[in-house]
Order: sequence, then C-alpha cells, then structure tokens
Amino acid sequence: MDKEMVLSKLTDAGLVAVVRANNAEEAIKISDACLEGGCPSIELTFTVPGADKVIEELAKKYSGGEMLLGAGTVLDSETARIAILSGANYIVSPGFDLETAKLCNRYRLPYMAGCMTITEVIRAMEAGVDIVKIFPADLFGPKIIKDIRGPLPHAKMMPTGGVDVSNVKEWIKAGAVAVGAGSSLTAGAKTGDYAKITETAKQFIAEIKEARAK
Repeated sequence: MDKEMVLSKLTDAGLVAVVRANNAEEAIKISDACLEGGCPSIELTFTVPGADKVIEELAKKYSGGEMLLGAGTVLDSETARIAILSGANYIVSPGFDLETAKLCNRYRLPYMAGCMTITEVIRAMEAGVDIVKIFPADLFGPKIIKDIRGPLPHAKMMPTGGVDVSNVKEWIKAGAVAVGAGSSLTAGAKTGDYAKITETAKQFIAEIKEARAK
C-alpha cells in the first residue's frame, strides 16, 4: 500500500489500536474485533510472541487492504525490516531511532517515533518521521499538543498512553491527527469478551468524529 494512502487511511479513522497479547490467537482476535468496530489501524506490538508471524497471517487474511497493519514496540532497524517483510504497512517505536527512520524512508513506509520533548520532536521530523508519537501521553495531557504546535504548527502528532473514550475528544480538539489506544480499548480480551472491544472501538470512532465536527 502506498505510503500516502496509509497515512491518509490512518488519520481518517483517527484511532490506532495498540495490540498486546499473550499469544498469536489472542492477538488476531483482538485485531479482528477492532476492525469490526471501525478501527482499521492495528499496531501489533513485538512484545507479542511470534509477532512477525501474526503480521504475516493478518496480511494474508486482509490482503484486500481492509486492515492497516502496523508493527509496534520496534526498537531497531533490524526488527523494522523483519516487520516490513512480514507485511507491515507502518512502523511504530516507543522512542526515536535514526536507523529505523532511514530504513522506513528507504522503503517508503510511515514511521511513528515516540517523543517526549520538543527537541525530540524536531529531531524526529528532520529524519522524516511523518507522525510523531507523543509517549507516554498520560504524563502530559492534551496541553502538550497545543504547546508543541505553538512553535511547530506543522507537526503531526499522535498521543499514546492513557488515551481512553472519556478523554479522546480533548486530544483531538488539541490538534492530534490520531490517537493510539491500548488497554483502554482492548481490555475485553482479558475475559474473552471480544464483543466489548468492538463496542469500545465504535465508541472511540464516534467520539473522534464528534470532536472533529465541532
């Protein structure tokens, strides 16, 4: 999938589901439930056992492009390359790694690098990071988006960590182009209630649309 198309589809929905799971089966069920709830963007973290194989399986299952497959918790360029070969459409890191940025630029895949300070944001943007992942977002709150956009009005940011249905509107209104949601979205998996994940995804999407409409 073309890089610009991935970015457009991801920001259109405005929600990235951060998928952490105990095994491949659970990860796939969570991903399916999120997609059913209207969230096509999945960040399959490399903390999931056999994450590259899970990405491969989901890529085959949704070969028509229904699901945007991202690889998360990518700490180095070697892992990023494995993820790309497995079928990942974008790469997400908890921090910024220059070699990963170079590799993603080489293969024209979006790279979302985690940043906490404006200096890190500038460095990431200089390296070609398309959307900066503000992480951990719960340490700052939505105000950080406005603060960074003061001197950097062109910065595109996605908060992850502590984002839930009750505060997602605040993040979007502050200027976030999308949000990343983990446990607040996927908590139903702990009890096998995947329908709850689907319902929560729908609530997230509805809140994002409402925030954008005002």
